[in-house]
Formats: sequence, C-alpha cells, structure tokens
Amino acid sequence: MVATKIIMPVNQTNHHKINILVVDDTPDNLRLLSAMLTAQGFEVRKALNGKMALTACQMVLPDVILLDINMPGMDGYQVCQQLKADDKTSKIPVIFISALDDVVDKVKAFDVGGVDYIAKPFHGAEVVLRIENQINLRLLQVKLQEKNFLLQQALDKLQASQVQQIQNEKMVALGQLVAGLAHEINNPISFIYGNLQYAGQYVQDLVNIIEVYQQEYPKPTPKIQQMAKDIDLNFMIKDLQNLIGAMYRGSDRIREIVLALQHFSRHDEAEMKRVNIHEDIENTLVMLRHRLNEVGDRPAIVVVKDYGNLPLVTCYASELNQVFMHLLNNAIDAIEERVGNGRGFSIAKPVQGAGNQSSTPYSLLPTPQIRIHTEVTDLNMVKIAIADNGLGIEESLRSRLFDPFFTTKAVGKGSGLGLSISHQIIVQKHRGNITCSSSVGKGAEFAIEIPIEQPDISWQFSKR
Repeated sequence: MVATKIIMPVNQTNHHKINILVVDDTPDNLRLLSAMLTAQGFEVRKALNGKMALTACQMVLPDVILLDINMPGMDGYQVCQQLKADDKTSKIPVIFISALDDVVDKVKAFDVGGVDYIAKPFHGAEVVLRIENQINLRLLQVKLQEKNFLLQQALDKLQASQVQQIQNEKMVALGQLVAGLAHEINNPISFIYGNLQYAGQYVQDLVNIIEVYQQEYPKPTPKIQQMAKDIDLNFMIKDLQNLIGAMYRGSDRIREIVLALQHFSRHDEAEMKRVNIHEDIENTLVMLRHRLNEVGDRPAIVVVKDYGNLPLVTCYASELNQVFMHLLNNAIDAIEERVGNGRGFSIAKPVQGAGNQSSTPYSLLPTPQIRIHTEVTDLNMVKIAIADNGLGIEESLRSRLFDPFFTTKAVGKGSGLGLSISHQIIVQKHRGNITCSSSVGKGAEFAIEIPIEQPDISWQFSKR
C-alpha cells in the first residue's frame, strides 16, 4: 500500500505569519481589508482580479483566500472552480466576501467549493473570527491527516509483520514436515529400490530353471501339467518381466518425488547459497504434477519451458521455491477457474516442436497451458516469467495483488497471503522485483527479477 505524503503549508509553521490573499476589484476594499488584517498580525497579499489571484496562488500558497464575486474578466465563482480543480490549490479555504446577499448566490458559492460567505458591508471583527475559524479547521485537518498517515504506516508495518511471521512459521513448519516425510519415505523406498535388482535377477533365474526343466523333461507328469494350466505358466513368465519393470518405474518415481521434496525444503542447507534455478523449477513442477494431469472436463495442462542459459544464482533457495510454488499454483487455479466459468479448453492437443515448445502462439493454443520463460537481463538480473492462459486479471485489481490478505479467488479458496509473501521474498530479501501483466480472457504473466549475486548479505539479515 502506497502512503500519501502530507505537505504542510510553510505559512503554518511557527516561523511564519498566516498568509491571506485578498481578491477584490475595488482598491478601497483591498486597502480596508489589508489594513484591518495586517493590524491583527496576518500577512496580507492583494489581487485586483481573478487572473492575478491565480498567479499569486501559484507563486506562494496562501492559507486563506478572501474572494469577491463580481469582478471583470473572471468572476469569483470561476476563480474558485479553477482553484479547486488544481491539486496544488484545492485545499486552500476560500471565503467569499460580496455585496450579493441573495440565497441563490450563497448556495452557488458553496457549490463551487467555498467554505464560508460574508456579505458586504462587513464588520471587521466578524471577518477576523471567520478567518481564524477556517485556519483552526485547516490546522485540525492537517493534524488529522498526519495522524491518519501515521496510523496507516503503523497498519502497513503490522500487516507486513504479520505476513512475515506467518511466512516464517509456514516455512519452518513446511521445511520440517517435508524433510521429515522425505527422510521417512527415503529409507523404505531405498530398501525396495535397492533389492528390486536382486529380486528381478532371482525371478529370472527361476524362469531359466523352469525353461531348462521344460527342455530336459518335455513330458511332465499330469499333476505338473494341471498346475501349469491352472496358473497359466506361459503368461505368468512373460508378465513377470512387465511386473518387475513396473515396480522399477514406480520406485524410481517415488525416489524422484523424495528428491524433489528434499530439494524443495532444503531443510539441511544454509539459507543463502548458489543454486540452479532450473532445477528448483523442475522440482516444484514434480510436486505439482498431480495438479497438471487431466481432471474431469479439463485436459492436462501443458507446461512449455523456454529456458535460457542461466548461471548459478545466489539466493534463499527454500523461499524462492515457495515463490515458484505460489505462482504455479495460482496459474493452475486461474486455468481451473476458466473451466469452472464455462470457458473451457478443447481436448485437442497442440502440435509440439523440439524441446517441448509449441510452434503455435501461446495465446492461441486450444489447450490449457503454462509457459515458463527464463533469461539473463541486461542489468545482470535473472528473470523468471510464469504465464497462463486462464481468465486473466482485471486492471482495477492488479494494483492490489501484492497487498496482504487481498485475493481475487472465491471465499474459502485463497488466504490473500501467497502473492504478498512472494513480494516480500523477492523485493525485500532478494532486492528484486515482481510484476504482473494480464489481459482479461487471455491469461496473466508474473515476472520475477532478482540479482545473480547478492553483494551485501548483511543487508539481507538486517531486513529480516
């Protein structure tokens, strides 16, 4: 959230008098008001018409303007309208002072932005009191703005602190859970995978013995013939190799998942280290493979990898993995939301070229797709862009995407913390930036840029 800086008028400090601009086309009125207000300790400037008044306001902002209505060229209503239309002068209190005493004139004065109306002939004490009232009101408004600014700052810091605390707790809990699961699964699967080779060899040896028996004793006894028929011996011998192969593939898949879990958590590694970004992306994709598969009316999500030649990048690996997880999960959610809104995808598969890259433009593909692009920029930064062809994000919402607890998802489907945490990890911890570009109905792209090296690691720890 961007806080607005409050600009205090210079004239309202203890070192300056209150500055009043008197605008009237009658010189006698100017002299009278000027003398009266000067005697009360105010600093007075004078203007004979509307154009002079507008010029005077641009040179030095007055604290209060006394404005006549009937003036040649530009009347007081027009002057007030121009003042209120300019951000620089819109907050200056304008008190109309005029011989016009009709209710319609007074109503119009307030409609164009006046704060008070004094009818001529006026009494000096009344003018002074009304000016002082407006000055006091303005001072109270400024103080209120200051307090609101400080409160907003405190709220922003509190929200950032809450997000950071939640992030830290989640990372610690996730790291411990993932590392524990990976360790517990790794032991039995290593035992199974390691012994499958011997089991396969033993089975093959038994099959060889059976085949030798068949050759040496081509006429088995009726009991053996019946048993071979009951168990369909020939089929069983052929299928055993398929079973062993399937068990190998299944075990290898589990080992791959365990390795991805270990890399994703990086529980036993130093926080800041040099890593291969592409390996981390691949490990995250392994974790999300179940969400990429075909589900119900949604065909499988095609992941198009457009990887550049990246060097090793110095970063907080486990937290960067968390960013990849958030962005990829959001991309999948956006695609599924498109299907849920009745704007689904064709079952037809895109024509794939070499390197799993499609020759058809990304936005025109008939299937759900996530595109991952990486490159080194001219500023010695690594850029990772993750794009989807989901519903996209409306422009009015994009400015709030990284605010804590803000989410575009339906109630119960998002906490509003994923992108906020990602923003903190990229911007605060890695001195990078994260942006979003989107076209409604065509998808969204989140782009991350982080330095290849973090030159001052101590700065990182001071931000935590």
